[in-house]
Amino acid sequence: MKVLIALLAAALMGVSQGAVAHEGEDHNKKKTGPVKKEQKAWGIAGDAKAAGRTVELVMTDNMRFTPDRVEVKHGETVRFAVKNGGKVMHEMVIGNKKELDEHAALMMKFPTMEHDEPYMTHVAPGETGELVWAFNRPGDFDFACLIAGHYQAGMVGKIKVIAAEKSDGPGKAHKP
Repeated sequence: MKVLIALLAAALMGVSQGAVAHEGEDHNKKKTGPVKKEQKAWGIAGDAKAAGRTVELVMTDNMRFTPDRVEVKHGETVRFAVKNGGKVMHEMVIGNKKELDEHAALMMKFPTMEHDEPYMTHVAPGETGELVWAFNRPGDFDFACLIAGHYQAGMVGKIKVIAAEKSDGPGKAHKP
C-alpha cells in the first residue's frame, strides 16, 4: 500500500511540474523542422517565400487587435506580423468560431496548456511574432487570443477571404 501511495504521489508531482513548466516557456520561439501542413476549413500553413504581402497586427492589454478585420483574396498567402504592444503574453490563433470557442473553453480549464500549430503565434510583451497562412478556401473566418480570459474579454477579429475574379476573355471578368 505504501508503494502505491508513493507511486501516486510521484505521478501527481510529475503532472503538476509539467503544467508549471509551460508557464515560463518562450512561446515566441518557433520549433525547428518542417511546418505541419494540415488542411483546415480556413486554409493551410503557407510558405514564407510564397507570401504576397504582410499584414501587421497589434495586440494590446485592452484585449483588442488592431486592425480587427482583414480581407484577403482566395488563394493568397499572407504573412501576419503580430506585435504585442502590451505587458502580458498574447497570441493570435486563426480558425472558425466553433473551433475557437472549443479551444478557448479548454484554455479556461487548462490555462498552462501547450499548443503550437502553424495557424497560431504566441507573442511575449514587446515582441513581434509571425504567422504565414495560405487562404485556399473562400469564406468568413476568425482570429483570436485564446489565453485564458482574453477571448472572453473580446480579443477577437475577422478574416474575410474573397473569391478571386475569373476572366471570360480580354477585358471581361466575372465573379464565380
